Amino acid sequence: MVCALGAAVCFGVASVLQAVAARAAAEPGGGARSAVDARLLGRALREWRYVAGLGLDGVGFALELVALRSLPIYAVGAALAASLAVTAVAAARLLDTRLSPREWGAVAAVCGGLALLGMASGSEGAGADHGGTALRWGTLATALAVLAAGTAAGRLPERSRAAALGLGAGLGFGVVEVAVRVIDGMTPVALLTNPAVYGLLVGGGAAFLLLTSALQRGSVTAATAGMVIGETVGPALVGVLALGDRTRHGWAPVAVAGFALAVVGALALARFGEVAPPGEDAEKKTDEATPSRL
Repeated sequence: MVCALGAAVCFGVASVLQAVAARAAAEPGGGARSAVDARLLGRALREWRYVAGLGLDGVGFALELVALRSLPIYAVGAALAASLAVTAVAAARLLDTRLSPREWGAVAAVCGGLALLGMASGSEGAGADHGGTALRWGTLATALAVLAAGTAAGRLPERSRAAALGLGAGLGFGVVEVAVRVIDGMTPVALLTNPAVYGLLVGGGAAFLLLTSALQRGSVTAATAGMVIGETVGPALVGVLALGDRTRHGWAPVAVAGFALAVVGALALARFGEVAPPGEDAEKKTDEATPSRL
């Protein structure tokens, strides 16, 4: 659990660093028309803050691997969701944004709900359960579907684009979480013949591409809220239904309540987390403390 919480800190700070770099790499005047663009990722890689964010992501992923091999997926997801609070605090400092009391309440709801989920987790993980062949192929098929759906989401209206792309990124990261659990053999032959390995690579690559596109324009907290939902709910269900993850005895209702609270809080952030995009005049920027409502 310490490793999972450490990964949350790494991912939360990395998200904001990557948001700053993605905005700096955006083509002038192209924000409103932007979609999922692999060229954006190439431009972002020339920004030192994006590279620093990738370094933190690498450290976080290593810590996540340790946690996933020891705990149920939903427990790791609950700990990683704390990255939303880290992102919100870091965004307030690095992106010069302000979160309203309602937004802070939504952050608290997400963290509180996922804390309940963490408390409801079993004391030990599912151990050696690596799923079956269908699940291994399913990770690869899901990763390809996430990439295709995320590309389509890049054409959505600006106000919903960040949350949708963030959700796609979360689903990609969720594929990575499941793939880590279903990879059993670590020999070269076992890795090369396991479709889950390719699902991990495609899912992780798609997640980074979609997240970079989401952070190019719009609210970093809204994009991260969508990402938290995608990388928490789906993988947790797979862990329970296919990999034998369980809650502590008698704590299933608490786990369900935690999921519901986390989803409601994250959706509230996705709706109310709009901040003034880069390039707007100073007068609008000073009004960030009162985000626009739909």
